[in-house]
Amino acid sequence: MMLELRRRLAMFCGKIAGAIVRRIGKGRGSVLPGHVARLIAPDILSYMADKFQGKIIVTMGTNGKTTVNSMIYHALEAEGKKVIANRAGANMLNGVVAAFVQAAKRGGKLDADYACIEVDEFASTQILPRLKPDCVLLTNLFRDQIDRFGEIDTIRDRIKAAISSVPKAVFVSNCDDFISYTLALECGNPVVAYGINERIFDGISNSEVRESTFCRYCGAKLEYDFFHYGQLGIYHCPSCGWERPAPDYTAEEISLQETGYAFSIDGIPIRSRASAAYSVYNTLAAYTALRVSDAPTGRFRQTIEEFNYGNNREGTFAVNGSRVHLHLVKNPVGFQQKISLVMKDAAPKDIIIQINDNFQDGTDISWLWDVDFLYLRDANAASITVTGIRRLDMALRLKYEDIACEPAQDLEKAVRELSVNGTGNIYMIVNYTGLFPANQMLRKMQAASEKGRKRGQSK
Repeated sequence: MMLELRRRLAMFCGKIAGAIVRRIGKGRGSVLPGHVARLIAPDILSYMADKFQGKIIVTMGTNGKTTVNSMIYHALEAEGKKVIANRAGANMLNGVVAAFVQAAKRGGKLDADYACIEVDEFASTQILPRLKPDCVLLTNLFRDQIDRFGEIDTIRDRIKAAISSVPKAVFVSNCDDFISYTLALECGNPVVAYGINERIFDGISNSEVRESTFCRYCGAKLEYDFFHYGQLGIYHCPSCGWERPAPDYTAEEISLQETGYAFSIDGIPIRSRASAAYSVYNTLAAYTALRVSDAPTGRFRQTIEEFNYGNNREGTFAVNGSRVHLHLVKNPVGFQQKISLVMKDAAPKDIIIQINDNFQDGTDISWLWDVDFLYLRDANAASITVTGIRRLDMALRLKYEDIACEPAQDLEKAVRELSVNGTGNIYMIVNYTGLFPANQMLRKMQAASEKGRKRGQSK
């Protein structure tokens, strides 16, 4: 009885902590409620997960997990389902606990049909055994924050231990990524694979940024019919014969239209508003997880066609008559994808790259040397500005490609000057700790620009 009261007190205090944080404007209350609840009842996540009567879908992976989790959430909501989610991307243990605590009703009741939870790969061994999910989706595995995660095999082993601890969970794996797929096979869980059979990524996307191309069974070098990007593609081993399997779910009839990518999944024609090819992977991953979880998908097409791909990780702002495109990068493969996106815009442009090395970014920025920046020579860039804590390291990296750039300490000043005197088309690429401040800054600058425009019209 006392333990039950302690757990209810933990949920109550966690909810109060979240309300206070939001009331004083110090955040969205996406982490502190979990911290408070765990201080009072350390087993609170296991307790709430055991009480939860719906299905739990976990999404992990180096790139795309926030977007995929959001797609799953919105698809379920569109079907009229009640959903618990850590939508703010708080994917460590306290953030996951906070999502459940905030959703709890009076008496600790969790009134929802599904929980779609984004989980940090490194925290997976803490979270998955407590959560006991019905479905675990892994988008891909690349190097990310080497100082925190270590090399790819380190994080792969950690994910393997986490998923093996929940043997009943269906493992949804991207079979085009042989690192992820062989991991799925080794865990012993039921496996459902998704992948893309068509070649849709350009040469910039599928440059030589790869984690490995060696067979995990015999060590021979894999042969590829073609690469999508990174180590993802259609592969086989010429030595032992192991090959990329036929996916259970795939995207077909893929084409880039003026408004975004058009494709078909399971006979459902979709016209997305996303202009990046990896958005097709994200959509396919979300659909596969929904099908595996026996979720309705009647409104999936509408959900994706109306989906906001920003999620505060990218967006376009209007500042002094210029367009500012904001994008997040975290690792070599992700940066290569953003360079490909920039190259698709043939118009003159100004590029700003901000690189920090705070803890959340990863203090080891050696990964910059794995990005093929040479493509920026042909990006029709009128100027390239580098900023952030490690702006001089970024400048040095570009110098080795004979690409001129200008270091700047004041990001806001640089944006303001370029928005007035530049091409009117600005691409701002930032890593993790630069994202929230950049979003806030650009929103304020956009609001000020709009206010100034209206004031000028009224005169």
